[in-house]
Amino acid sequence: MGKALADAFPESRAVFDEVDAALAFPLSRLCFEGPERDLQLTTNTQPAILTTSIAAWRVLAKRLCWATGGSQYGIEPAFVAGHSLGEYSALVAAGAIGLADAAVAVRRRGQYMQEAVPVGVGAMAAILGLDLPPIEAACREAAQGQVVSPANMNSPGQVVIAGHKEAVERASALVKAAGAKRAVPLPVSAPFHCALMQPAQIRLARDFGSVTFRDPRVPLVNNVDAVVVRTADACREGLIRQVSAPVRWIEVVQALVREGVDTVIEIGPGTVLAGLVRKIDKGLRVMNVEDPASLEAAVQTLAEGR
Repeated sequence: MGKALADAFPESRAVFDEVDAALAFPLSRLCFEGPERDLQLTTNTQPAILTTSIAAWRVLAKRLCWATGGSQYGIEPAFVAGHSLGEYSALVAAGAIGLADAAVAVRRRGQYMQEAVPVGVGAMAAILGLDLPPIEAACREAAQGQVVSPANMNSPGQVVIAGHKEAVERASALVKAAGAKRAVPLPVSAPFHCALMQPAQIRLARDFGSVTFRDPRVPLVNNVDAVVVRTADACREGLIRQVSAPVRWIEVVQALVREGVDTVIEIGPGTVLAGLVRKIDKGLRVMNVEDPASLEAAVQTLAEGR
């Protein structure tokens, strides 16, 4: 994970080195060598994804002369956005929070989220092929004094719910009865983005009291409200509230389109967001950068279409 970037580009290697020092932990070795079971622990997964994303971002920014004052291509981002954890990467890229601060914050975020709910008490499930209103109705009916609610509105026909395990199971049965194609239990360690995460949100807010935020150089469309934010305070508040609030990814992409965005680049490991973006708006040009090959393809495409 990220090794090809670190081997090929000094800027990427420097990102992994900076995070290793900030965490006092060899995260780069875990990313490059595993073991996978340790990388999948949320306290490691979150900083690993952040670090790999910024490793890709830094070299892409240099190639396109973003924030460098160069004129090779003169291509600048109009907005940044990220899905859940990805909002931290977006804010690092926009200069709103330093990489070291973000790495420490997301490692603690993972720890706090894991500790908020005992393993086995919570659950998440992906609901496929059903619109949001009947899913919301099913969650209300299934709650029965427990917590279950939409957690990720990912794309048309794909909504993730989260909450107490029993309530998620009841809601899953109800949505299938309402016409959902599938209700797929997700192999997660905690029920993210629901009210059960309030203890984690409180702890993270306390930590953020000593973290420096700056106004982003590039405006952010945030998860919690799907609105454009341009101030340090709004960036901080959005990161805090998103811990227990749903990720409004459909609305985020729709907001970008309303602002005139026609090209979206997913930066970081995998292409899940690129796939979701295509489902939300087929008119968008979508590409990704996660390794040297995809970097070169994106740079060429952007340079030719500038």
